Amino acid sequence: MLLCFSTKMDTLLKFPGTTSLANQGVKSHIITPRLASRSLSFNTTCNFGLHKTNIQQHNVSFKRKTQHLFWDNPRISPQALDLSSDSSSVSESPSEKVKQFYTNINDKNLQQLGECISKDAQFDDYSFLKPFNGKGEVMNFFNTLTASMGQNVKFKVGHICEGDGNTATATWHLEWKGTQVPFTRGCTFFEFTKGGDTLTIKKAVVLIESPIKPGSIVLTLLKTVTSLFDDFPRAAEWFLNSHYKVLKMITKIYTTLIAPLIVNPLLGWYIKIWSIVARLFGYIYNIAVYISRIFFK
Repeated sequence: MLLCFSTKMDTLLKFPGTTSLANQGVKSHIITPRLASRSLSFNTTCNFGLHKTNIQQHNVSFKRKTQHLFWDNPRISPQALDLSSDSSSVSESPSEKVKQFYTNINDKNLQQLGECISKDAQFDDYSFLKPFNGKGEVMNFFNTLTASMGQNVKFKVGHICEGDGNTATATWHLEWKGTQVPFTRGCTFFEFTKGGDTLTIKKAVVLIESPIKPGSIVLTLLKTVTSLFDDFPRAAEWFLNSHYKVLKMITKIYTTLIAPLIVNPLLGWYIKIWSIVARLFGYIYNIAVYISRIFFK
């Protein structure tokens, strides 16, 4: 700017009209600063316009660069840049629903537990012969379960894994005042149905650890059963298609014929024996109290 000012001053001083103005009585020391000030203001205005143009061009190029950086980058999606979306609209995950399910069981909150279960739910616990179908049967089961757990037994959830779709798997065991109860490890497979932003349990399959550990006997029994299936394929197909009916028939035979003849008499004799033992200990206790009163008066 100073270089431009000095150049214009030299031009004005060397301008041929200056001497003519002096000869005409116009004072050069007045006109020269005025022209210089006008040239200075004109130069400043021009420079400001150039700077403004450069700034606008820089902003346009910066916007283009940032748009190219964000929109062309495959790792950045438009949803990640949308800060106006409400986080409360995000639906709950299956793992969160599983945690809520076991928390309601531990707290014995059957009302909120019922909200986690759909109307057409199916709860298949392999400890029972038949699955529980419908919300009514499932809630009756959980009502009995929570009453049987008492006040100190709680479910302790281990690992929760989410599968394809609205499915999840959870491992768990029972604890009494923070101590694991033996033979209570289990695994549950959940299938959820989605209504709006809420998940409800549509189906659950439960596998529980057996307290009986047969070990190699299972392999021997499996070999025997598979050999029978291979030798009698038609009978095997009938049994596999109607095994629930066979189990029901066996349980009826056991309860009507075997239990009254064997179990009930043995249980009766067992109770009588323990009642006799209890009476005997009662007599011994009374004799000991009587002797102590005689010698320790």
